[in-house]
Amino acid sequence: MNRAFNRKKDKSWMHTPEALAKHYIGYNAKFLGNTEVDQPKGTEVVKDAVRKLKFQRHIKKSEGQKTPKVELQISIYGVKILDPKTKDVQYNCQLHRISFCADDKTDKRIFTFICKDSESNKHLCYVFDSEKCAEEITLTIGQAFDLAYKKFLESGGKDVETRKQIGTLQKRIQELETENSDLKTQLQDLEEQLNISPVPPAVCIKQGGSLSMKPQSTDVFDMVPFSAVTPLVPIPASNGTPPPPPTTSPPDMRKDLFGAEPFDPFTCGSADFPPDIQSQLDEMQEGFTMGLTLEGTVFSLDPLGSRC
Repeated sequence: MNRAFNRKKDKSWMHTPEALAKHYIGYNAKFLGNTEVDQPKGTEVVKDAVRKLKFQRHIKKSEGQKTPKVELQISIYGVKILDPKTKDVQYNCQLHRISFCADDKTDKRIFTFICKDSESNKHLCYVFDSEKCAEEITLTIGQAFDLAYKKFLESGGKDVETRKQIGTLQKRIQELETENSDLKTQLQDLEEQLNISPVPPAVCIKQGGSLSMKPQSTDVFDMVPFSAVTPLVPIPASNGTPPPPPTTSPPDMRKDLFGAEPFDPFTCGSADFPPDIQSQLDEMQEGFTMGLTLEGTVFSLDPLGSRC
């Protein structure tokens, strides 16, 4: 049984589209674990992974360790692997990262899929022991992939280029905001340097047998020339109390030099796109283009094929 998954060919799926789009299909299984593989597809690739994990599980079982039970939640948003009691998510495999699914056609228990890890970008093979529903789970993942791909084309695929351009504009805006912040810092440094510049030294002038101090630089009216950058000295109040603090509020660092809020196109619309949306869209497009292959094969090829 070798059924290559083809998006262009209509298939008789097991569930309604609403069940996978608005809710999820849940299954209980035993989780043998995951292991790194070299290729994203291939029957022999998953066979080797199943043998390896079965052997590891056989060793742990001989040591008294039970195979952990998990709950699978399959929807158009991915395949979640949860703890059945606490509902804690152990793994969240997005559908566009899943490239290969296979089930055991001999006893309907063992099934596996290959998923690309989001952090390490390594291909990991996940292996499960289900209760005689391996083929059903494999087909459910295939149906979810099909619906997710159609949803991507409807909502994301048509305006991929537009969103890429928005991502580029956002990156440029961040660069300009950084330059703006650097200019603010330079401007503040210049203002501080001008504010702490030394006062011109005074000279002693003898008048009528007494010495008086006069500024060295004055105009014809013996007044200090006005300087726009000279700091204003607060004048004490008549009753000797200190003057009230200035009412001018400190500048808002979130605003630009003109007092305007920085423009962010991603806060103007209803959608909130991450900064790396271009790479994410490229990855999704690549994953869906690669497609998902569904196969039925024989995994029980060794004495370790007993129940886990």
